[in-house]
Amino acid sequence: MTDAKNKSPILGVDIGGTKVAVGLVDHDGKILSQGRKPMVANGTAEAALQAVVGAIDSLASSAGGIHSIGICAPGPLDPKTGIVLNPPNLPCWRNFPLAERITSMYRVPVKVDNDANAAALAETNWGAARGFHYVFYTTIGTGIGTGIVLDGRIYHGSTGSAGEGGHVSIDYRGPICSCGKRGCIEVLAAGPAIAARARGKIGARTGGSAILELAAGKVAAVSSEMVGQAYAAGDSLAREILLETVDVLTPWLGNIVDLLDPDVLVMGGGVAAMLKPFFDEVKNRLPGCCVNPRASEIPLIMAYYGADAGIAGGAALCSVDAH
Repeated sequence: MTDAKNKSPILGVDIGGTKVAVGLVDHDGKILSQGRKPMVANGTAEAALQAVVGAIDSLASSAGGIHSIGICAPGPLDPKTGIVLNPPNLPCWRNFPLAERITSMYRVPVKVDNDANAAALAETNWGAARGFHYVFYTTIGTGIGTGIVLDGRIYHGSTGSAGEGGHVSIDYRGPICSCGKRGCIEVLAAGPAIAARARGKIGARTGGSAILELAAGKVAAVSSEMVGQAYAAGDSLAREILLETVDVLTPWLGNIVDLLDPDVLVMGGGVAAMLKPFFDEVKNRLPGCCVNPRASEIPLIMAYYGADAGIAGGAALCSVDAH
């Protein structure tokens, strides 16, 4: 019976403000099947819970038994207790005992953590960072999330709040971030910042740009995705904008290297995919932003799981290596 239980898949759950993604994941990190359901973020706490339960049930019933349930939930949260504290994206949950409620329903082990921590563990156990011991992971998209895995374990710090690398400031006089601090890397290098830089440059120039063509001539409609598409098509302005993003990301990564001395840097998310052609540029500049004399030896690599990072991350929380 125990052997059968150990062979059962892990159910990974990725909760966002608008959707709940679920997947059955084997113990080698392979996603066997997956699905999505809408999330109810602005109703009652119970309605949100039922949205998650509905998504879990849609896969669990076909699995013939599950080993455990790992959940990526919006933070802030307490990973030790599985209590969701006060997430801006899910205003319905305040001090909500998510792990306890799901455990009582399914009678299997349940783990809860934020998405970047969990994705960092998935990359370490099964993905791009497999075989590394000191892993720094960042996902760059609409925001910037980060996770730190040391010797196979997520580094949570004393209160569970460690790893908020997206809110490390590189300019104390810089623009105000949504978190209230000035000059966070998130407000300078995430998707909205790239789009804002593009809109400013397009508005100030007289010539045309492939970015503006993609936005159907409307400057206000320019997005970071359009900058990436224009760069792929050879647009010089798009290249300039992405290089400016490298300008701010590299000193931030230099700070991370000097603080943590990781043996690998892993980047995921939509903006990271857009910046992949510039990884060599970042690596070449990194020694100039570090006191670490061996900074150039640290690999900078693209994450393995991509859009499925939340599902894989949830499952990784329940994997053998997570304990």
